[in-house]
Order: sequence, then structure tokens, then C-alpha cells
Amino acid sequence: MTIRSPFRTVLLFTMLASAAVWAQAQSIVMSSTTSTEQSGLFAHLLPAFKKASGIDIKVVALGTGQALDMARRGDADVVFVHDQAAEEKFVADGFGLKRQPVMYNDFVLIGPKADPVGIKGKDVLAALAKVSARNAAFVSRGDKSGTHAAELRYWTLANLASAKGGGYRECGCGMGPALNIAASQGAYVLADRGTWLNFKNRADLTVLVEGDQRLFNQYGVMVVNPAKHPHVKQAEAQKFVDWVTSPAGQANIADYKIGGEQLFFPNAVK
Repeated sequence: MTIRSPFRTVLLFTMLASAAVWAQAQSIVMSSTTSTEQSGLFAHLLPAFKKASGIDIKVVALGTGQALDMARRGDADVVFVHDQAAEEKFVADGFGLKRQPVMYNDFVLIGPKADPVGIKGKDVLAALAKVSARNAAFVSRGDKSGTHAAELRYWTLANLASAKGGGYRECGCGMGPALNIAASQGAYVLADRGTWLNFKNRADLTVLVEGDQRLFNQYGVMVVNPAKHPHVKQAEAQKFVDWVTSPAGQANIADYKIGGEQLFFPNAVK
């Protein structure tokens, strides 16, 4: 029988503990939007980052508002979302370090191919006015997401914030489920183009309104402020921010396509 010396036993435990700490340090949590996850972007992007850095990212995909709330509680190391006003407030309130633009795409207004209220065109405000006037079925995410915030802005710009029509319903759900509901009910819905292109259960839905400059959809990334939450892995989170805004990360974003169509357009500022 082999008897281990106390020194060797302590050394073994020290080595195991060190390995566990190192492994933990090589993993960070990112709170993000459902659009970056459900579009398939992260499945393409994050393996490239891990290959470059050795750091694994655990993504919690929520609406932008919920993603920012998660970071405010200190439950994330980095945030990747798409509501610039909310992001800037997050930083101004001391919860995030510098906000950096990463990429953009656009929103599209989707509905049944028959387009029963005739919204097809480029003007999103005129389209919503028709939806309201005809009490057409409209599915809102209703989840404090970036898409939901944008949708509410459009209703406000159309002077219809309190008159969205009798067919307006909030699902309190992510982009994929909202599209599923719209597909099953033949309803109109606002979506980000990335999730739409990756959405398979389209039924009779199609893009009816696109190209309006107001449909521009910017994404930003921020490290959570360790001054608020000392356990935040700032160094590892900053490595992701630096990489995703670098030429390598930006090229990786541009390379992601579905059916030959690019989903996101990098526009980081260095």
C-alpha cells in the first residue's frame, strides 16, 4: 500500500484548486438579446473568440431591458444589446464602462402575404396607422427588449401610443415566439431582420415594410462596471469587447450569412 506524504497531498490539492480557479477565470457570462442568439450569430461568433482567446462565454439571451437589469444585479460580466438610449443610461448610472458600437442591421414589419390592411411599402409610421385604423392583429413582444422599445417609439412617432387598435396584443416573449404567434394568427409583427432570416416557421408571413431609415437597428457592447460589482471578470470581459470591435471580430460578424444574405453589418469605431 502506498502512503502519500502530507506534503504531496497538500501539493495535489493546491494544484487541483489552482486548476479549478484558472478554468473559472476562463469563462464569463454575457447578457444579451434574443436576436443575437436566435439569429444564429453567436453560434458563429463565439467559437471564433474562444479559439482566439481561450475564454468561453456563457450567453443568457433576454430582451435588452432584462439583459441590462441582469447586469445591474451583477449577474453578467459583459452586455451585448440594441437600445442605445437604454445603454447610455446604463453607463451614465455607473453600471457599465464605455459603451462601444459593434454592428447594425434593421427592423422589418412583417405580416401575411395577403396584407389585409395594405401596409406594404417603406413608411413604418404610415403602416402602423393602417394597422390601428383597421384594428388589425398585431403581436408586440411586450418584454422591454430593444425590439419592443423600437416598436413603442414608432407608435409614439405616429401619434398612436394610446391608440394601437383593438387587435394589438403583447406576448411578453422573445422574438422567435412572437414570430410563431404571428404566423399562427396571421398577424403583423415588428422583428429584427437577423432573427427573421433565421426563422423557419414562416407559414404565410413575409416582409411588408423595410427600408425606412427609422428602422435602423444599432448594437452596442459594454463591460459591467466592477466598481458596482467587484466579482465582475473585467479583464476577460474587456478581451471580448476588444476582440469583437477589432478587425478580426468585425470580419467574423460580416462573414455570417444565411442563404448568401449578410445579417449584421460591423461598424465599430476605434
